[in-house]
Amino acid sequence: MVKKSMCEDQGRQAKLLEMEGNWKRALADYQNLQKRTAEERLTIASFANAALLTRLLPVLDNLEKVVLYVNDSGLKLTVKEFTRVLSEEGIEEFAVLGDDFDPAAMEALETVPGEEGKVVEVINKGYRFKGKILRPAGVKVGQKEVTNNE
Repeated sequence: MVKKSMCEDQGRQAKLLEMEGNWKRALADYQNLQKRTAEERLTIASFANAALLTRLLPVLDNLEKVVLYVNDSGLKLTVKEFTRVLSEEGIEEFAVLGDDFDPAAMEALETVPGEEGKVVEVINKGYRFKGKILRPAGVKVGQKEVTNNE
C-alpha cells in the first residue's frame, strides 16, 4: 500500500510540474501578446498620422510659394511654425538638388538639358516620415541634348 501511495504522489508531482509548465508558457504567451498588441497600436497610430501629414504637405507647399511673393512677417512666422510642428511629428525634408536621380525617392516630372541623370531643379520637395519616403521629390532631371545630324 505504501508503494502505491508513493507512485500516486510521484504521479501527482509530475502532473503538478506539467501544469506549472503549461501555466508558465501561457503566461509568457500572454505577455508576448500584450507587447505585440502595444507595438501594433503604435504602428497603426503612426500610419494614421502619416496619412494626415501627407494631406498637409500641399498646404505647406502653397504657403511656402506665397511667402516668395508676399513679404509678410506673420506669414513667414506661420510657415516656420508649421514646419516645426511637422518636424516634431517626424516629418523631415530631404534635399536632392544636384544628386543622381533616384526613382525610389524622386519622381521625374520633366527632363531638361543638363548633366545626364542629375537633378537639375526641384519642383516639389520630398519628405520622409520616420525614415520612410512619405512623398517623393518632384524633380527635373538632366538629359544630354540630342543633336540632329541630318
